[in-house]
Amino acid sequence: MVGGFGCIQAKVLILLLFSFNHGLVQGKNTKVGASKGCDLFQGSWVLDESPNLNPYNSSQCSFIEKQFDCEKNGRADDDYLKYRWQPKHCALPRFDARSFLLKMKNKKMMFIGDSLSLNQWQSLTCLLHVGEPNAKYTLQRFGPVSNFSFPAYNVSIFLFRAAFLVDLVRQDDDIRVLKLNSISNGTQWKEMDVLIFDSWHWWLHTGRKQNWDIVEDGNVTYADGDRMKMYEKALHTWATWVEDEVNTTKTKVFFQGVSPDHDRVRTSKSGNCTGVTRPTRVPQKPHPGELVLEKVVRTMSKPVYLLNITSMSQYRQDGHPSVFGVGGHNDLDCTHWCLPGVPDTWNQLLYTSLFIQSYKDNK
Repeated sequence: MVGGFGCIQAKVLILLLFSFNHGLVQGKNTKVGASKGCDLFQGSWVLDESPNLNPYNSSQCSFIEKQFDCEKNGRADDDYLKYRWQPKHCALPRFDARSFLLKMKNKKMMFIGDSLSLNQWQSLTCLLHVGEPNAKYTLQRFGPVSNFSFPAYNVSIFLFRAAFLVDLVRQDDDIRVLKLNSISNGTQWKEMDVLIFDSWHWWLHTGRKQNWDIVEDGNVTYADGDRMKMYEKALHTWATWVEDEVNTTKTKVFFQGVSPDHDRVRTSKSGNCTGVTRPTRVPQKPHPGELVLEKVVRTMSKPVYLLNITSMSQYRQDGHPSVFGVGGHNDLDCTHWCLPGVPDTWNQLLYTSLFIQSYKDNK
């Protein structure tokens, strides 16, 4: 093993290089952020008015969804674009599109989850397109899958829409069944070289936005239940799938931490994200969904790397589309993120975790 590698219970790798800690939540006895080095996910948002802080504008990426294109939708303020993430004891490297494509040459990456996965996927594809403008790309969509590829590098960045990760099926009688113990889409996932999972927001939907009619939990079915317990059961199903099906010597597995919404915010005059133009400095409470996610990942024996974006994103109530999303004033959006914006920093963290830290020595 190389310098920053250690072995816990023979199977567990705690990956530390260049004094970084990138959010490995691994093993029953390993604490989150347990490292003497720098924790990339603990820090602050600092004002930075340098002209090259934002690597793109939305007009350079015609494929960005309307719901994320805040500037095109009429957002005139730009203070939310003038903040960069500063970890406490180290610098976060800039995203390098050419380096990313070279290191991912002949490889496939897939984001799997809900519209927050779409948000991060679109950020990454725009960062790559603008950062390497002479590299032609193709964009294909088929069913729940989208593929943004760079033929010159033979790199494919996929998105697979699976908001619950576990199966949601429609029966012959048109009843929608959420199966907490079943993952049938995994055959397509495990062929990837990098997987980035995400699931949280759809578990909270009620009324007309609720996507199921019946929940199937083993031999028991019910119309509804404790959402946090349902979420935890689904995550355990996902964890079992990773343990049984993914060859982690070939495939690197990440989980995007819970992306916080700001529909109810005590620190803003509006009580939500409306009219907020700068990050808050008020310390935030631990997110309940993130605590459940960390609890499940700790039980796993295979390495799963938590992109712990929750805490850092909790400060950014200014980064949401608000009234400048797809629904305008009639459908306030304090869940998704403007592009350019906060998800670009998530992808800086992904880039650092994959290529600047110890993953590069594990390839």
